[in-house]
Amino acid sequence: MKNPQRYTEKLQWYKMYYRDPVMKQCVDKYEVRKYVEDCGLGSILNECYGVYNSPDEIDFLNLPDSFVLKDTLGGGGNSVILVPDKSKLNIEQVKQQMAQWVAESTSVKHPGREWVYDGMPHRIIAEKFISSNPETGGLIDYKLFCFGGRVACLYVMGNRENGLKVGIYDRDFRKLDAYISYDEKMETEAKKPENFEEMCEIAEKLSAKFPHARIDLFDQNGVITFGEITFFSGSGYTLFNPDEFDFQLGDFFQLPQNTKA
Repeated sequence: MKNPQRYTEKLQWYKMYYRDPVMKQCVDKYEVRKYVEDCGLGSILNECYGVYNSPDEIDFLNLPDSFVLKDTLGGGGNSVILVPDKSKLNIEQVKQQMAQWVAESTSVKHPGREWVYDGMPHRIIAEKFISSNPETGGLIDYKLFCFGGRVACLYVMGNRENGLKVGIYDRDFRKLDAYISYDEKMETEAKKPENFEEMCEIAEKLSAKFPHARIDLFDQNGVITFGEITFFSGSGYTLFNPDEFDFQLGDFFQLPQNTKA
């Protein structure tokens, strides 16, 4: 660690700042929709079919032929059930899985370095299934890291169904010589989306209130769809190769000049 004292200052200030109730709203995959609407970006929200406290509340007959089920407090691609064809769905098995998400004995999210989840209930949200072609990378996920309301870099993620591949790019969409050590490195160059600048504008608008936020967006056939907002990418435990990239990310995070530990 290059500067332990500065790291401690950042950590203490981060904990204090992130008691903001808007942050608690934004980490909930249903409640965040209101925040996106308040930012004037309701048009990028994925279609929502319902939010439920229990799997027993879900009327599967009234859901469309394809959909996605998520834990409203899930993260890291976990607690997500993709249903491309409802006719092949084992409903009872899926209900048992979702019951684990919301069960009182298991629903306490491991805090890690994420302090904003305290006291929040796990629920289930059903959303539209966005079709994609696995042969062309599947549904590409653009995770834009914003600091002080500006995009600094982004992850480009694809091929979730066939093993996650990740590339790290700078603000000008140039591939960086860095990668997440525990994910498969994206060897090929990702194609820059034609509406990349619009994606950056959206990310910067959604992140403007926060010193740091990662804004996740999908771009399918030129249509931008909101994914989520996270303030603790990888719960703060992501390992990079080279390690120096971790410090580069940290340097983007600026504390107010009058901060006192």
